Amino acid sequence: MTAGQAVGESPASRRRQQRGWYFYDWANSAFNSTVLTVFLGPYLTTIAENAAGGRPYVQVLWFDVRPSAYYSFVVGAAAVLQIVLMPVAGALADHTGRKKELMGLFAYIGAGATICMWFVSDGRYLLGGALFIVASVGFSTAFVIYNSFLPEISSPDERDRVSALGWGFGYLGGGLLLALNLALFLGHESLGVSESDAVRICLASAGLWWAGFTVIPMLRLRNLHAAAGTPTMGTAVTGSFRQLGRTIAGLRNYPLTLAFLVAYLVYNDGVQTVISFSATYADKELGLSQTTRIAAILMVQFVAFGGALLLGRLAASYGAKRVVMSALVAWMAVVGVAYFLPRGSALPFFALAFAIAIVMGGTQALSRSLFSHVIPSGKEAEYYSLYEISDKGSTFLGSFALGLALQLTDSYRLGVLSLLVFFLVGLVILGAVNLPKAIRAAGNPVPERI
Repeated sequence: MTAGQAVGESPASRRRQQRGWYFYDWANSAFNSTVLTVFLGPYLTTIAENAAGGRPYVQVLWFDVRPSAYYSFVVGAAAVLQIVLMPVAGALADHTGRKKELMGLFAYIGAGATICMWFVSDGRYLLGGALFIVASVGFSTAFVIYNSFLPEISSPDERDRVSALGWGFGYLGGGLLLALNLALFLGHESLGVSESDAVRICLASAGLWWAGFTVIPMLRLRNLHAAAGTPTMGTAVTGSFRQLGRTIAGLRNYPLTLAFLVAYLVYNDGVQTVISFSATYADKELGLSQTTRIAAILMVQFVAFGGALLLGRLAASYGAKRVVMSALVAWMAVVGVAYFLPRGSALPFFALAFAIAIVMGGTQALSRSLFSHVIPSGKEAEYYSLYEISDKGSTFLGSFALGLALQLTDSYRLGVLSLLVFFLVGLVILGAVNLPKAIRAAGNPVPERI
């Protein structure tokens, strides 16, 4: 039995689980599109600015923080907790064998915190930051376990296609909810709803969408590596910590897997930071309206669906590693162009958003499927927890680099330009990894094209 095999599953059973698996991407992408990418950053920054009342700083615990830097530091604080909790969640899932139940638990914690964002108003920037931290931690820990199902529900040669379809389906789901929220935001006056209330409804709707559609994967997915017996919670947690320690110590036996993980952590920090702060950059630096920002992100959701499928097809012809490296070159071009975007002009911003959409989904989907090949059997969730440290909003290095640039220069353009280094360093490290050798070292079969 290897991580490269969908063990004990017929093709019909795999297809059923794959369809259910896609729906979790459909469910949780509402958090990405509506909360993380569009509404929360500008909204929370504005609340902090209003709370400052013209002063240069707001009080956050024992620190004076610029309102413009507050959101980036909140994202960074969430990343610290994710770095601590995601490996524990992954070890707990592998140790107990209750992947489906734990994925549901973390998903509903995150969705519940997102629903509670309705209460973020009237200077409650600290409440907004706290809810975002809880929601993003729930999002990431659930996604760790979600990703770990990939090698269980697909064969090695199916992996790129299944991963790309999952990302693409997620963009469609996130885009559909965002379209509904765009209609609400644009028509809020005719509906008798204030702009602030419209934003809060949009934020809460992402939690409701996430919670509702999570029911489908809960019904379709199966626990394929169930642990013997039913350990108590205390036994499970302590056993998971011991297993996590063994996994981390065992990484030295898989140096190429570790090298791929480091490469992904670096370049994905850049990807996630660009995604997380694009709306804030468009608002505060480019002076574009909320309507323009939402319309651009809405376009990205649907173009990214095609982009994920396109890069998936290119991977079938040229190999996933080569396609990902080409995408990283494109990301560097995107960041460089973003520095020169003219203020107040929507068309160049839409053109850049289109370029981001083409490479965004494929970069993430193909990285996920590549990593699935270099994971030792039975440790999928633990290894994906290490992988997820830099994924889906866990932008530790990128967010703090951007926050530091804003704190020191108060310039969004210099902050965005600083992200170039993440793509360049990640590209160099990834290029040096011998993937076929890494796959064989993990005990998995090498796909025909990698």
